[in-house]
Amino acid sequence: MIRIRRPRRSRTLLATLGAPALAVAMIGSGLAAAPADGAATSHARPDRQRHVLLLSVDGLHSSDLRWYVREHPGSALAQLVRGGTTYSDARTTFPSDSFPGMVGQVTGGTPGVTGIYYDDTWNRALLPAGTTHCAGATRGTEVDLTEDLDRDKTRLDAGQGLSGLPGSILSMTGHPLSVIDRAKLPVDPRTCRPVLPSSYLRVNTVFDVAHHAGLRTAWSDKHPAYQILNGPDPRAIDDEFTPEINSAATGYAAGDDWTTDNAATQQYDGYKVRAVLNEIAGYDHAGRRRVGEPAVFGMNFQAVSTAQKLPSSDGLTGGYLPGTRTPGPLLRRALDFVDASVGAMETALAARGHAGDTTVILSSKHGQSPVDPRALTRIDDGAIIDAIDHGWAASHPGAKPLVAFAVDDDVMLLWLSDRSPAALDYVRGYLLGHSATGNTVTGASRTLSSSGLRAVDAGAAAARLFGVSVGESRHPDVVGLVQHGVVYTGKKSKIAEHGGDAGDDRDVALVVAGPGAPRGVTVRRAVSTTQIAPTILRLLGLRTTALQAVRVEHTAVLPRI
Repeated sequence: MIRIRRPRRSRTLLATLGAPALAVAMIGSGLAAAPADGAATSHARPDRQRHVLLLSVDGLHSSDLRWYVREHPGSALAQLVRGGTTYSDARTTFPSDSFPGMVGQVTGGTPGVTGIYYDDTWNRALLPAGTTHCAGATRGTEVDLTEDLDRDKTRLDAGQGLSGLPGSILSMTGHPLSVIDRAKLPVDPRTCRPVLPSSYLRVNTVFDVAHHAGLRTAWSDKHPAYQILNGPDPRAIDDEFTPEINSAATGYAAGDDWTTDNAATQQYDGYKVRAVLNEIAGYDHAGRRRVGEPAVFGMNFQAVSTAQKLPSSDGLTGGYLPGTRTPGPLLRRALDFVDASVGAMETALAARGHAGDTTVILSSKHGQSPVDPRALTRIDDGAIIDAIDHGWAASHPGAKPLVAFAVDDDVMLLWLSDRSPAALDYVRGYLLGHSATGNTVTGASRTLSSSGLRAVDAGAAAARLFGVSVGESRHPDVVGLVQHGVVYTGKKSKIAEHGGDAGDDRDVALVVAGPGAPRGVTVRRAVSTTQIAPTILRLLGLRTTALQAVRVEHTAVLPRI
């Protein structure tokens, strides 16, 4: 992922491992979501206690799941498909980043309503971290919801100070706010106080609704910044386990984090699997306190995502076989790992007598593009951003760098310091009018027209993509949609990415198996992963309209549930 920050330039790939306008006004102009109205929220317990286990396998395409089930008919994933309802045309949000993708699954909303466009963005209404004198301060700042928020991002416990890592990681706090450095958070000019990740989300979540209905909740993800999933109540997730994936990977090469070696990623995911198994057994994530199985809980897997991105690892080739959608050897091993993990959870559910009252939902925050490595063109977008700034400065002496912030993976999102029609037209014209040279998977040179883009929306057109007004403070000013296979990076360290709107980015697996879901059914109708959120509440016996985004976007429960 390339993020252009002023004055800091960029980040490398593996440091990041994977009527709405009216609606936003209705939700309110504040940073924090208002509580759901009392009429919409059910505080009664369901007639029959049920549980929902949500599993997000980053990078898992619907085609990957089909291939695996066909090749492994006796697998846990095949059993899940046979025992539930499969949605063969499920699509995640755009941008197809981890943050909007996961937020969509638990809120029922798209970025224009949730306010979450990426994990690292620009906000025109907030003040920079550390601001203490807010009156008259210049607004506009980066909102970084990555590992950079950790008290110590080099440590698996994010700076908690545990001894004996990584073996002791299950003792990590279940309340990630305690390992987030608040001095790194943007500041609200109205209160002159830091904005918590959970307060930054504009709407509530399934965890919030379930928690306030008296049900237990739990979740495990890759950064403490996923505290955002709590929504307006920062303690809505009773037990949130968030070991830092981009920390130094103990036992691996110096300088590596848990995403730079797929075996390390599997080891990292394994800690979260153990947490879920402890929760199935009725304990907290550490396996120490008996608290009862959560009503809604689950985790995020990263092993498939890194196996898709890494050219090779552990002596195995990453990604897919050229010219096919067939997983290569590294990806096959990662899929085997996920299958074994799902099998362990299913076995644990049966052993605890929960097979009949727990629904498993398997999906993904995002896919990965390109699937065919022959389509890959890696382009260093730093040169493109520099050229935009240089050209603007030449005709506007003394002006600030025009690109205030950028996030470029297999999409180009730009926030500008000057939002005038002249500046917007200039950027759009430059991007479409200049070629860009990159390199292929073999290292050969390849030159593409229009900066590697096939479409550029700027200003009002960019706002319309997200269904928001131009005056909304969070959306990018310029959105560039890439030509197939383009990945913006200055490194040769990845062969795929996500964030864009291509089918490879957005077509993801989705299976619902358990009470309330027909067995062995395939729904071919197009659905969105945002429909997971109201489906979870329906399965728990709670009102779907308790979710603010569901009320705004009229997000439906998944068909056949």
